[in-house]
Amino acid sequence: MAEGGGGARRRAPALLEAARARYESLHISDDVFGESGPDSGGNPFYSTSAASHSSSAASSDDERERPGPPPPPPPGAPDAQEAEEDEAGAGWSATLRDRPPPRFEDTGGPTRKMPPSASAMDFFQLFVPDNVLKNMVVQTNMYAKKFQERFGSDGAWAEVTLTEMKAFLGYMISTSISHCESVLSIWSGGFYSNRSLALVMSQARFEKILKYFHVVAFRSSQTTHGLYKVQPFLDSLQNGFDSAFRPSQTQVLHEPLIDEDPVFIATCTERELRKRKKRKFSLWVRQCSSTGFIIQIYVHLKEGGGPDGLDALKNKPQLHSMVARSLCRNAAGKNYIIFTGPSITSLTLFEELEKQEIYCCGLLSPRKSDCTGLPPSMLSNPATPPARGQHRIKMKGNMSLICWYNKGPFRFLTNAYSPVQQGVIIKRKTGEIPCPLAVEAFAAHLSYICKYDDKYSKYFISHKPNKTWQQVFWFAISIAINNAYILYKMSDAYHVKRLHSIFTGSGLQLQKPLCSSLRSNASSIQV
Repeated sequence: MAEGGGGARRRAPALLEAARARYESLHISDDVFGESGPDSGGNPFYSTSAASHSSSAASSDDERERPGPPPPPPPGAPDAQEAEEDEAGAGWSATLRDRPPPRFEDTGGPTRKMPPSASAMDFFQLFVPDNVLKNMVVQTNMYAKKFQERFGSDGAWAEVTLTEMKAFLGYMISTSISHCESVLSIWSGGFYSNRSLALVMSQARFEKILKYFHVVAFRSSQTTHGLYKVQPFLDSLQNGFDSAFRPSQTQVLHEPLIDEDPVFIATCTERELRKRKKRKFSLWVRQCSSTGFIIQIYVHLKEGGGPDGLDALKNKPQLHSMVARSLCRNAAGKNYIIFTGPSITSLTLFEELEKQEIYCCGLLSPRKSDCTGLPPSMLSNPATPPARGQHRIKMKGNMSLICWYNKGPFRFLTNAYSPVQQGVIIKRKTGEIPCPLAVEAFAAHLSYICKYDDKYSKYFISHKPNKTWQQVFWFAISIAINNAYILYKMSDAYHVKRLHSIFTGSGLQLQKPLCSSLRSNASSIQV
């Protein structure tokens, strides 16, 4: 038995590395820009701890990403001069011109001023108000009634109340964020037991509410969407995000780190890992790169194994372009600058968004990106690697294609930054490395999002029900909690109350005062 436990512990770092490697398109860090070892220790994804991606693994992954020397041209292929003429005919030119950045005069931040006496619950209910919770009460009672009419009466069931629904959500949040072994750990006699919380509601009552819990009990005749049981809640949550916060000009499209629970991966047996079901949906977000506030959520549901299913599209440009268009549908006309990873970056998409006054800056990969319409000379590597910090740029209209070298080529496509303006990448070991301004901006904003996501992803609600709509619901609640904490940190209430914990996770810092309310008064239970 001891040997099996040791094997599970030895597998944990490799499993975590594999899980995080799926998000390599977003992890623009010191290591990706050519450094490794101690120089990359400040980035959480490239530390040497067992809970993070090791710097050596990241370096080797990066080496595999980099294309080798260009193959010899096939017989009959056009020479360099003909290729240059073809690119010029398509509008690409090495002649660069300066262009002003997109004007942005809006002031980002909270749209309403919360009083200094505001509680954690006040911020959370900006997104999940009582009328939403009351609807959950009604729908849960409706589902319980219909269920019992079909399968027989349940004598132990009594209609749930608003107070009980708040307590139920509070239990789910508390046990998940504290990484309890089970949602029933509060009533156990083990390490995670909590007598003061256990007195608020009996275990039997909690299990009954969990059995019948619903956001939408029944499908309407007009409903065809696979997430009909949670879509009204997602729409309400989105309206809350839109009305409570104005984002900054710079934002990021990406898929947050919610795939695996680090505690589960580090402690599970091989049999448990095999039994763990894969998610049947993909969750993408548009996130403010100045504060970490998640502005918009998009859920792509795998509705089958056909050619339009998630499995068939997850590595193809059509899925990612569809995701980007959906996430940016409310951003038109505001001169936002959107940063994207290689899976989303494409000339066609960027030109389409530019017509809507949405500007982009994305990392480009010849293997992962849709390179249609881009000059081939910028996608191939020269036989002799250029010196570190050198770059090549070609321009078409407002679009710039940048190939920047730093122990390997890195390509960027942007219409948000002038190609003639210079920036710098600051390295702790080697000092400053010159680069175009777009490269510096991309590295700065993506580095912030990586560090922020690594922190708050540890506090996502780790409860994994079998139903897809329930998984989406708990992920959405997690996002609401973290957005509420961001608003709390930006308010006067934070400076007055200074609600801190010994942990740095935003979800736990919001959850701690919420659970204090649970302990203090069962009649005023807080989520």
